[in-house]
Amino acid sequence: MILIGQYDSPFVRRVGVALTLYEISFEHKPWSVFGAAGKIAPFNPLIRVPTLVLDSGEVLIESAMILDYLDEEAGADKRMMPASGPARRQTQKICALATGLADKAVALVYERVLHKEKSAMWVERCTGQVERVLDVLEADRAARATPWWFGDFISHADIAVACALCFAREAHPALFTATRWPTLIAHADRCEALPAFQAIVQPFNPPS
Repeated sequence: MILIGQYDSPFVRRVGVALTLYEISFEHKPWSVFGAAGKIAPFNPLIRVPTLVLDSGEVLIESAMILDYLDEEAGADKRMMPASGPARRQTQKICALATGLADKAVALVYERVLHKEKSAMWVERCTGQVERVLDVLEADRAARATPWWFGDFISHADIAVACALCFAREAHPALFTATRWPTLIAHADRCEALPAFQAIVQPFNPPS
């Protein structure tokens, strides 16, 4: 299979990390939606990443959809998202908060580098959303004594949060200090120390 997209995208990276943890072999095409739109379009008319091309030729086009497929391939004993019930909903909620945080952090980058005239109202709105999500995630993680977010094993929640935090910290360093969201940052740093995260990484490269 082929994973399309650059690893400085938190959405592409979470898929790459999951593939690596699941030990599923794949080819990586580090195509940018800005610099290589023509290459992406035949696979995904939205020209969005991640895009995953299966060996059958079928194309999956959104990170949650891709991860749901990978969980099926991994099987019940290895899947990183609970199959049903409250545990699944709780994990999905943390993933949704993390990906929402990443989405707003990306929006702030676009506002900064792509728009000649900046909207102070939009920047304030997105920054507030990012900070509120980080506050909620910090409180939730600080209340848990388990090694990983939901127990003794890493889940998609851990991956999503770590990838979102890596992007936000690199793209918006002024938001972060050594004492702000310490539990959350420590959790993300623990994820980043894993070989799978170290293998699937790319320095932030803003569009120009």
